Amino acid sequence: MGSLKLDLYSRIHPEPIDHFDVLPDSILLLIFNKIGDVKALGRCCVVSRRFHSLVPQVENVVVRVDCVISDDDSSSSGISAASSVSAADKSRHPISSLCRLFFSSLFKPFQSLTQLIAPSSRRPIVSNSEDFYDIDQNSVTHHSPTQVLKNFDEIKLLRIELPRGELEIDEGVLLKWKADFGSTLDNCVILGASSVFQTTNTDECSSVCNVDSNGAESDNGSIPESFYTNGGLKMRVVWTISSLIAASARHYLLQPIIAEHKTLESLVLTDADGQGVLTMNEVQLEELRVKPLSASTASKRTLVPALSMRLWYAAHLELPNGTVLKGATLVAIRPSEQPKKEVLESEANWVASAFEEPFGTAARMLVKRRTYCLEMNSF
Repeated sequence: MGSLKLDLYSRIHPEPIDHFDVLPDSILLLIFNKIGDVKALGRCCVVSRRFHSLVPQVENVVVRVDCVISDDDSSSSGISAASSVSAADKSRHPISSLCRLFFSSLFKPFQSLTQLIAPSSRRPIVSNSEDFYDIDQNSVTHHSPTQVLKNFDEIKLLRIELPRGELEIDEGVLLKWKADFGSTLDNCVILGASSVFQTTNTDECSSVCNVDSNGAESDNGSIPESFYTNGGLKMRVVWTISSLIAASARHYLLQPIIAEHKTLESLVLTDADGQGVLTMNEVQLEELRVKPLSASTASKRTLVPALSMRLWYAAHLELPNGTVLKGATLVAIRPSEQPKKEVLESEANWVASAFEEPFGTAARMLVKRRTYCLEMNSF
């Protein structure tokens, strides 16, 4: 009689079904890979033991860094290190005097970047991601991306997003860069403009900007003499060197992550401002693992080899969507040792594809103009 009552009760009040238990592991991993965000995955880990065991198998991981906790104790030593690097640069290349003018102002954000990614011996730095094997709901625990990612076993696609770009630029100024690295710099593209504005009157803009209907300037791309005397050239040199330093600093700090995660096939380190993007594909990642890195431990960045640069300039550049770039400058950079034929044949592709729209269009328009070739020594 008792069993009959129990059977009747179970039919009237069936036990709730956990539909996630019905899903196979492969489907759950597809869901986790779509989530990607390491902070959200950390929360998934505390849901159940099954989730806890599956999250480390996620292949697509995104680390969004919310903020940087500065380390005031190391500021003075960092500045002295920057001074020693500047002194060393003086004997290496002719533009070292210009480097000294802005290097100290750039070093502080680079120092913050070091603290952002590299774990500190005194305390963790990044206030973004909970260590999902040890979450304390009553306190905030800080971990570097290196520490958080150690819990993943099979990462293939990794994206790290910094809260901002390292380079402080004036309001209204455009500066974007994209760099590809292996064991050292493979290529870098820099797009800059002294100002950017939007217009809805194409006829008016064409008149003011002195451009034809195709956005090409009537001077055939020649750089005016005033460009060399009014500070225009100096500004572009600063843009170029500072972008290269930012890229090489990011690359240096990725070494521990790349060394630990052998399954990585793609790595992107970008920032929320969209200022700079560093990318590494599977071949480049493996190259860094097997080839010794040439680095400056004092400045915590990868050393950049001698470079060959190609520059395009337009005093005013009107894009099809009505965006106008004033003083638009595009710089394509590759190591001097690369065969020039190889560089020229692939130049249009990697330069044009470096930026998202509308700036990809700007790059394609600029590369059709007169080309200026420059060289830079290693630094």
